[in-house]
Formats: sequence, structure tokens, C-alpha cells
Amino acid sequence: MGAERIGDRYGRELRDLRISLTDRCNLRCVYCMPREVFGTDHVFLPKDRLLTFDQIERIARVAVAGGVRKLRLTGGEPLLRPGVVSLVERLAALRQPDGAPIDIALTTNATGLSRLAAPLKDAGLSRVTVSLDSLDPETFARISDTKLPLSRVLDGIDAARAVGFPVKINTVVRRGFNDEELEAIAERFRGTGVAVRFIEYMDVGATNGWRLDDMVPSAEVVERIGRRHPLKPVGQRGSATASRWEYVDGSGEIGVISSVTEPFCGSCTRARVSADGRLFTCLFASDGIDLRPAVDDGDEAVADALFGTWRTRDDRYSELRGAQTMERPRPRVEMSFIGG
Repeated sequence: MGAERIGDRYGRELRDLRISLTDRCNLRCVYCMPREVFGTDHVFLPKDRLLTFDQIERIARVAVAGGVRKLRLTGGEPLLRPGVVSLVERLAALRQPDGAPIDIALTTNATGLSRLAAPLKDAGLSRVTVSLDSLDPETFARISDTKLPLSRVLDGIDAARAVGFPVKINTVVRRGFNDEELEAIAERFRGTGVAVRFIEYMDVGATNGWRLDDMVPSAEVVERIGRRHPLKPVGQRGSATASRWEYVDGSGEIGVISSVTEPFCGSCTRARVSADGRLFTCLFASDGIDLRPAVDDGDEAVADALFGTWRTRDDRYSELRGAQTMERPRPRVEMSFIGG
């Protein structure tokens, strides 16, 4: 299971695997799971369609043996999956071929994090990323379309920090929704050790009503925050999605993810496995490859399916995005189904 399995058609290596634990979420964020689509009549995956923890562990083990260095648990909301702590413990026992531990991250809305932060830390989770788009309770309620209070998210962040997790905040910026809070969000976490990553509003999926006019360019985000607290760029992005900016006064950093204005397809090392076992090689993919038959056949079959699919990959949607794409968009998998 060597390196020959890893490079895709552009030479990009598979280093990061994101695994969705569930397609369910307890929020209905308007850019991800709008209630008019994901309402009370929406049919989510039945329990027997979800990958079991044994199946997830097998996929992860094969991926790590083939060069994957980072595993990220996503959803939906991954903390809604019963037994998530035990799964983290199983994944944390995996080792890279040289014996090094695996970086295991979790992306969550943090509404269940107060209760689970300490058990997840003890189980071996490496770090936490929290989706948070507003610090104003009314705006938060409008964006997330929920009665769950903002305080529950903030308490979850505090709990994660208290047990020693490195914490990042993901903020999707949408003009006319929350862009007036850029400076306030940056200020709230400056000096705390928590890095905020401001994400350009993207045309993921087909249900969020995306328009280019709603997107706030990352350059504007950096300029506005830097006007209040001067910033300087930090190194090279490499395969990371975020360009990092450090406060000149040493009080922390922010990041910007610029999939629309500065695509980073050329350095993408990420694949995603949906909760029902389909492999997607791009966030903007239309369909995925079902890994479950291979999982039932053993490790070598999983390796062939996983790395064989990656080897033929030629995705670069963001680099090709243009007027023609906007006018005649093709079907795309929903972000809530495969994680961010």
C-alpha cells in the first residue's frame, strides 16, 4: 500500500480524510440546511444505512496506512452520533507507518460540546473546529434557524478550551447577513488563542440560493479587520485551506478561506466519506463512489477503491468556476451530507 496509490492526475496526494458520522443536524443554517428543504418531512438516513464504527475504523486504518495524516469527523452534526467518544478512542489508536500518531479533528456546531469536551479529550481527539457565524443572539437565531441559544455554543467553546483543546472558529461570511460583525467576531477571540477563519460564502450544494453578490471577498475581510488591528501574512499556505494573518501586536491570528476569489484546488489533499459510505473527492462533487462493498471485502479492497479512485481524480471546480458555471450549475452534493 505505497505512495503509488496516492497521487491524482495533477500529482496531489491524499493526506486528509473527512468522515461524516451522520447527515442529521440540530440546526438549520440557511446556507447549509435551509428548513424549507430540510423540514420535518425530510427523510434522513436510517440507522442501518450509516457506516458502523467497525466500517469507519477499517476505512480510516487503510487510509492511514496509505499516507493519510489527518482524520476529521464531520456531519451533519457529529456529536449527534451516539458513541462518538468510543469511535474517537478507536481512531486515536491508529498510527502512521512510521509510528507517529494521527491528527484527529472534529468540526461541530458546539451545541453538545459542553457535555462531551472532556470525554473527547480523554479519548484522544486532537483539536476542535466550531462553526459560529454570529455573536449577536438574534442574528445567530436567524442564520441557524433554531431556538437553541447562542450561549450554548459559546459554553461549548469555553469547555473545549478549558480541557486544553486547540480551538478554531469557522465563520461563513455572507453580505447582508453577518458581514457587519467581522470586526466584532475577530475582536471577541483576539488574544484568547482561538483562531477565527473567515470563509467566503460558497456555492456548495444546490439548496442554499447562492449568489455571487452575497459573497464577501477575503481581501475585504482582511482589510477591514486590519484597519482596526494591523495584520501581517504568516508563511505559505501549502495544502492548508486557510491563508493565515497574524496580528502585528502578537495577540493572535485570523485565517481566510477564499475558495471563490483565490481557489486552492492545486494544493487540495482532501477526500470526504459520507455517513453512508460514499467517497467524494471534491466538496463540489455531484456524486460519490460507494465504499461499502469494498469494506465488506477487506483492507486490500478498501485500499484499491479508495486510492484507485483518488488516482483518477481531476477535480478543480473552484479554479474552473465562472459565469457559465453560475448560469447552468450542475447538481452538487449538499455540504450537510459530506461535511465542510
